[in-house]
Amino acid sequence: MSSVARARVDPRRQRGAALLLLLAVASVGFAAVLIGAFGRSGVERLREQRTLARLALASDALVGFAAVNGRLPRPAISAIDGREAPEPCADEGACSGFLPWVTLGVEGADSWGKRLRYSVTPLYTTAPIQRIAAVATKRVQTRDGNGELRYVIGQERCELAAACAPAVVYSQGRANLGTSVAGLAQANGARGNLDEIGNDSATTGFIQRPASADPGVPGGPFDDLLVALPLETLYERMAAARTLP
Repeated sequence: MSSVARARVDPRRQRGAALLLLLAVASVGFAAVLIGAFGRSGVERLREQRTLARLALASDALVGFAAVNGRLPRPAISAIDGREAPEPCADEGACSGFLPWVTLGVEGADSWGKRLRYSVTPLYTTAPIQRIAAVATKRVQTRDGNGELRYVIGQERCELAAACAPAVVYSQGRANLGTSVAGLAQANGARGNLDEIGNDSATTGFIQRPASADPGVPGGPFDDLLVALPLETLYERMAAARTLP
């Protein structure tokens, strides 16, 4: 028998091929077990947890940036360019956009492939922040058991003595609205999701409440996830770093 013929029937190669096939089958089986164990709702819960972790890291990175630079960063240039916008924010609208993930060195998207949103008080993007004069402008509301809106951060009028938040970072969730990492806007696939629509265009007033797919609840379907930057935490870290007058 020739060496070529022997190579074709080499038992070691046959065993290697069989092992690779077995591993492939095992991997498929393991994936099926995971899907069966968690189900769709379980997978979504894992994605939600990962997104919340990314929001927490983003919040910490924002505070770290301020501790070093004496100010918070401006939003990203665009959904596909994660560097901080080079020009100062002219107003609240200009200071609302996408998280500058490249500048911060963090993940810039949630677990559903949408860019994380970011809104920051313009006065807090200029160094040095004047603690005795700068008024944080971001307000966050939720809905109580009767569906009525109530403030959880800030109030209708933000003041030095009644502080609001200097910035918020948030995910627009799995369904409805948002912008993909490719820069494509996602259409609104729901009806009556007034709270999600409000967050999509908000510059100072935001809503965070438990998720719901029920179009009949006040505010409609909702799956946004939001984290507000604590003003006192920001000031404490900046003061410790001696970047706060």
